[in-house]
Amino acid sequence: MTDSNNNEQQSGSKEPYRSGFVAVVGRPNVGKSTLINSLIGTQVAIASSRPETTRKAIRGILTTDNAQLVLVDTPGIHRPRTLLGQRLNDVVDESLSDVDEIAFLLPADQEIGPGDKRILSRLRSEFARKVDSGKNGNGSQNNKQKSDHEQGKFVWKVPLIAIVTKIDELNRQELMAKLIEISQFADFTDVVPVSALERDNVAEVKRVLIENMPEGPQMYPDDQITEEKPEDTIAELVRGAFLEELDDELPHSLAVVVDSIDRPGESDNPETEDGKAHVMVSIYVERDSQKPIIIGHRAEHLVQVKKRLRTAVNRIVGQKSKLDLHVKVAKGWQSDPKQLERLGF
Repeated sequence: MTDSNNNEQQSGSKEPYRSGFVAVVGRPNVGKSTLINSLIGTQVAIASSRPETTRKAIRGILTTDNAQLVLVDTPGIHRPRTLLGQRLNDVVDESLSDVDEIAFLLPADQEIGPGDKRILSRLRSEFARKVDSGKNGNGSQNNKQKSDHEQGKFVWKVPLIAIVTKIDELNRQELMAKLIEISQFADFTDVVPVSALERDNVAEVKRVLIENMPEGPQMYPDDQITEEKPEDTIAELVRGAFLEELDDELPHSLAVVVDSIDRPGESDNPETEDGKAHVMVSIYVERDSQKPIIIGHRAEHLVQVKKRLRTAVNRIVGQKSKLDLHVKVAKGWQSDPKQLERLGF
């Protein structure tokens, strides 16, 4: 940022610039990726109806005239059943370690459940302190000095925003009751209802997140929307496309790795002689019996995924590209440390 901009801010003629990291948390399948994509205005995270879709802390970057928010899309916090599940929870720990604000997503169409309580407990242990009842020495005096609101309450070190998702599922009366219930669930800084799918109230979510962000400098260029490398973004898009293409048939044990992006004039790969970039992708399943599910009759699933992603991949690579998909077996990879490492977890 230029000195003149700083001078303008100090003189009060312009709003202060705000920037920082927002952890987007919630149990699996509450709409974290959908909300991030809506805020950014394009797809940076896989949005799918299948739970536990997100496997990496994808950082979407939202830049406005007066703020820059780095949105960290955490994998859904859950009880791990495999080594992969434990690694995903480790990713959550890492992405929560240094954030300026927390967006806690709670779905309007579901009851507050054990998963939500577990997440709240985890957030409290890391980002809050409980105001005691003043029993240390001159406790009664301390008690008088504390407001009723503070006694026995959690004081948060960073703003905690409740974002109530999927509001299009409820009528007005049901929504009002749900908002009251959620506001009593924790000491939220603010409670914002949204339907990211219908783009209803997304602008208000953006405003509240910016308003609660501390002042800070711009960290990324205006036009950068993600911190992911092109290879990682393409791999996530391929996995997301298979999630949509196969729906319930798809084995959850699917991993995608982009092995290389060969560009014309930069590679001796003969495939690039047609002037297109050549994107080599390996798709891993855990068992031989899963390969035909991914490939489909006469390779129909591979063809559909290529067709679906053509424009997005061209945009990411920056030129016309060709996707080359290969399905491979990595037996029991979800519980194998070496294979998890090789697959990027």
